[in-house]
Amino acid sequence: MLKSSTSSRGLFIVLEGLDGSGKTSIALALVDKLNSLGFKALYTYEPYDSPVVRIVKNEYSDIRDAYIDALTYALDRLIHWRKIIEPALREKSIVVSDRYFYSSVAYQTASGAPYEWVLEVNKHAPRPDLAIYLDVEPERGLARKRGLTSRFPEYERLDFLVKVREVYLRMVREGLLTLVDSNRGLSEVFDDVWNTVRRLLP
Repeated sequence: MLKSSTSSRGLFIVLEGLDGSGKTSIALALVDKLNSLGFKALYTYEPYDSPVVRIVKNEYSDIRDAYIDALTYALDRLIHWRKIIEPALREKSIVVSDRYFYSSVAYQTASGAPYEWVLEVNKHAPRPDLAIYLDVEPERGLARKRGLTSRFPEYERLDFLVKVREVYLRMVREGLLTLVDSNRGLSEVFDDVWNTVRRLLP
């Protein structure tokens, strides 16, 4: 997982967290803030819109497991990198991604795949310049999402999300992610994220 030089390209920023952490709202607000300040910023997300994930979910639902999902999302991620992220960085844009390989590590590890193996499967994914984990208590995250449609309802179980959070916190301890407390109001969380991001800006 190599970190590319930023001398001749833009910045790559990733926001991670459980659903209900405010991740998408913060990512979109961050892109708006950057664009308002004259930077060229782009919002993107994972899983990407390649047909890979849809095919596996629809055609192979009877045999899906943590290993198949990890490999599926890794391929989807490589397509995402080649088609969206890398070209934008070459144009010196600031790319803000709503999830990246850290989500695969957290969710597929919690689903039963070995932590180190999921990291190995994703070694093709270049490291971002900054990866922030918005930490929310699973109960609070679920409460915030109540009544809203989820892209992946199979993951919205409290016992499962507790395991996912444990893996995210392991990545924080290992220095892969920077933690921001997302149990607070959205404006407070955004202020902390912005203060972290602004240190990277030229």
